[in-house]
Amino acid sequence: MAVVSTRRRSRSSPWLLAGLLAAAGVTHLVAPEPYVRIVPRALPAPGALVALSGVAELACAVLVAMPRTRRIGGWATVALLVAVFPANVQMALDSGGGAGWYRTVAWLRVPFQVPLVLWVATVARRQRRT
Repeated sequence: MAVVSTRRRSRSSPWLLAGLLAAAGVTHLVAPEPYVRIVPRALPAPGALVALSGVAELACAVLVAMPRTRRIGGWATVALLVAVFPANVQMALDSGGGAGWYRTVAWLRVPFQVPLVLWVATVARRQRRT
């Protein structure tokens, strides 16, 4: 029974990842303001960077959803997560004046990136070359 559960979970994992990426990509494009606020101030054109990251998330979602492109999509997603990590750090640093729940979420996002990257890498590695 555990084998079936593990197999089912491993087959659904790329779909869950694709869904999360698609949802994040859509929110970056439809409601960009919260994301614009956390772009590190040293970077130019925060609005354009948020839109670019939203499009990148949507592209990664499509790549991860398709078995033939899952491996490259997974590794592209790892690169994207590394690229947006400074925004998560900026969010945590700027959270001091926010509500307690907001500060907690902001700081939890930073270490949460490690298991997220490991999950995405597992999805990328698990896909056999076709």
